[in-house]
Amino acid sequence: MLVQPAIAQDASIVSLEEALDLTGVADDATSSTFNPRIVGPRAESEAAQALVGQARLRPNPEVSLEVENIAGSGAFSGLSATEYTLAVGQRIELGGKRGARVAAAEAQAQLANLRTDLAGAELGFLVRERYVAAAAAASRVELARDVVDRNEELARIAGVLVEVGREPPLRALRAEATLAEARAELQAAEANSLAARTALASLWGEQDTPPLVPGAFPNIEPPAAVLASATSLPLQVARGQSATAAAEIDYERSLRIPDPVVSAGVRRFEESNDSAFLVGVSIPLPFWNRNQGNIAAAEARLRAANAREVVALADFELTVTRARSQYLAAEARVETLSTTSLPQAEEALRLVRIGYRNGRFPLIEVLSAAEARDAIREALITAQEDRGQAAAELIRLAAQ
Repeated sequence: MLVQPAIAQDASIVSLEEALDLTGVADDATSSTFNPRIVGPRAESEAAQALVGQARLRPNPEVSLEVENIAGSGAFSGLSATEYTLAVGQRIELGGKRGARVAAAEAQAQLANLRTDLAGAELGFLVRERYVAAAAAASRVELARDVVDRNEELARIAGVLVEVGREPPLRALRAEATLAEARAELQAAEANSLAARTALASLWGEQDTPPLVPGAFPNIEPPAAVLASATSLPLQVARGQSATAAAEIDYERSLRIPDPVVSAGVRRFEESNDSAFLVGVSIPLPFWNRNQGNIAAAEARLRAANAREVVALADFELTVTRARSQYLAAEARVETLSTTSLPQAEEALRLVRIGYRNGRFPLIEVLSAAEARDAIREALITAQEDRGQAAAELIRLAAQ
C-alpha cells in the first residue's frame, strides 16, 4: 500500500495568484518584500539613485595654514620672524564636468531601475514556469493512481478467471507484474511532484512544507502581441546599457580639461605685527595625462554595448517567434487530444473492459487499450505543460 509523503499532510493548496503574491511579484515599487530576488535589485537601484545625489555635489573648499621662518638661525631664530598664512581654496570645475557626471549617474540609475523591473518579470516567469511544472507533476500523479487502480481491478479479475479456469495462470502473473510496475511508477510520480512543489516553494523561501498544487492547469493567457519595441524590458535594458556607455564617454571627455584652484587668504608678519591679503590660482598642466586612456576605454565599452543591443534585438525577435509557435502548436495539440483522441481512447477502453469481464476479450487486449489511453493522457499533460510554459515565456517577453 502506498502512503502519501508526510510533508504534504500539513501543506495547503496554493493557486498561481497566491504563489505570485507569496513571492512578491504583485508588490508595487514602494511596497516591502523579503524576497532576495527582488530585494537585491531594488537595493542596487537605491544605491544608484544615491550616487545621483552624490554626483550633484560640488567640490569642497580647502583650508590651508602655513607657518614660515620658524625655529631657524640668526634673525629667524625663535618666533620673532614667523609668518602665518591662512588661505581658503576652491576648485572650479570646468568643461561641464558636473553636468556630465550627473548625466552619467542618472543613466546608471535608470539602468538599475530597468534591471529591477526585469528582475520582477524574471521572477514572475519562474513562478509561472515552476507552477505549471508542479501542476503537470500533480497530473501525472493522478494518472499514475488511476493506472494503479485499474491494474488492481484487472489483477483481481484475472485471478478470478484463472480460478474458474477461463484464463491460464500466466495471465494472472502478467497482471500482477503490470500492477507492480504501475505502483513503482506512482512512487516515482509522487517523488517528482514533491520535487516540483519544493522548487516552487523555494521562490518565496518555504522549504519545510511545500504547498500542494492541484492537477488542473492554471489558465495563463499570453499577451495578444509581443512587439520588439522600446517598451519591452529586455530591449530597454540593452538600450539603457548603450545610453550609460555614451554618458560615460561624455564624462571622461570632460575630465580632459584641468580644473583651476582659486585661493584667497591673509598673511601675518610676526616681526612687524603687520598683515596682508593674498590671492592665488593654480592650474594643472595637461602635458602627458589628458585622460586619453579612459576615453578610449569608454568608447570601446560603447561599441560593445551597441553590439549587445543589436544581438539582444535579434535574440528577442527569435525568442518571441519560437515561444509564439510553441504556444500555438501546444494549444492545437491540447485541443485535438482533449476533444478527439482522449474521448475515443476512453470509449475503446470501456468497451474492451466490458468484453473482458464477459470473457470475450483476452487480458492482452485490455492492457493494450489501457496503454493507448494512458499514452494519450500523458501526451495531453505534456501539451498542457508546454502551452503553460510558452504562455509564461510570452508574458515575460512582453513585460514593460
